[in-house]
Amino acid sequence: MEKIRVTCEMEVTLKMIGGKCKPLILDSLICDGNQRFSQLMRRITQVSQRTLTNQLRELEADGLVSRTVYPEVPPHVEYAITEKGRSLAPLLELMCEWGASHLDDRFELTDPQCGEPAEASKP
Repeated sequence: MEKIRVTCEMEVTLKMIGGKCKPLILDSLICDGNQRFSQLMRRITQVSQRTLTNQLRELEADGLVSRTVYPEVPPHVEYAITEKGRSLAPLLELMCEWGASHLDDRFELTDPQCGEPAEASKP
């Protein structure tokens, strides 16, 4: 197996969780437990089916998500967070907090997934 060359430790993290919806997938599995593909599609509305499929495959390859196929008709597939993936929970929480505290007029928050936005929690 050819090694992936990185210049610093931060790049390892970005290679594993960087992507259009990877942090949202991880957060959803951490917070809501095992989910089927259709549940993730409903939860992460801004992503296409193809992108979600690719991001789930990459997360699985990196050992952050596990995929279980149940031998039923029709097939039943569930995705779950692994311990390695769960270890990202503090980082994802910090990303939510940082985003909420830096939400400005350029952004319109349409589907909050990290709790209350910073503006809503101000008196």
